[in-house]
Amino acid sequence: MLELRKIDKYYNPGTVNEMCLFHQFDLKVEQGEFVSVVGSNGSGKTSMLNILCGSIGVDAGQILMSGEDITGEKEYKRNQKIGRVYQNPAMGTCPSMTILENMSLADNKGGFYGLGSGVNKNRKKAYQEMLSQLGLGLENKMDVQVGSLSGGQRQAIALLMSTMTPIDFLILDEHTAALDPKTAELIMELTDKIVKEKSLTTIMVTHNLRYAVEYGNRLLMMHQGQIVMDLKGEEKENLKVEDILDRFNEISIECGN
Repeated sequence: MLELRKIDKYYNPGTVNEMCLFHQFDLKVEQGEFVSVVGSNGSGKTSMLNILCGSIGVDAGQILMSGEDITGEKEYKRNQKIGRVYQNPAMGTCPSMTILENMSLADNKGGFYGLGSGVNKNRKKAYQEMLSQLGLGLENKMDVQVGSLSGGQRQAIALLMSTMTPIDFLILDEHTAALDPKTAELIMELTDKIVKEKSLTTIMVTHNLRYAVEYGNRLLMMHQGQIVMDLKGEEKENLKVEDILDRFNEISIECGN
């Protein structure tokens, strides 16, 4: 279980530019839930992910992971339990290193590094088997630098790398936004397969309303640092893209836009 409890977060506090991002913000994600998060720009979606992962701190409140208070825990420690895939494919991989080198690093996440080689060639066959499931031919390019691959290929590798070691939570930050439609479909199918096979508790921020409706078993809509829609179970199953658009329009009218 993942929980944000009474979170406060301000930018530029005590100045004329003070901005309240979250005030008394609560969120509880149960084990095994796949939560899709939608909302307009500036609604707090990515900031919420950054707070969960420890990329930014909070001014008040608690962050609980599997019942443990991790509010003061450093980002690198949280990353041992969390896998994250970013919008920019370059952020999840090292472009100047080969596929083999990238996967070797991910395979040793949270482990000890000495002065020996960081590449475990004995695991090369296992890596190739993982890559072959993508159907992109990457299993035959183990010695190719990741920077020379397409965005979709890099994102597929980033997704695999983020889930290679046992993790408790998977965080997806608009991970299909920079991809063409065909490749985005492939990445979403791969995402769904990995989440189901590994029974991962997942939070996916997306601007693609169809993906938000079709994937996951819970949907949140955020606006100005608050959750304004929270659907799960039968309500989520019966949800249509038009229902989300209607709620967006209601919010826009309420705000005078």
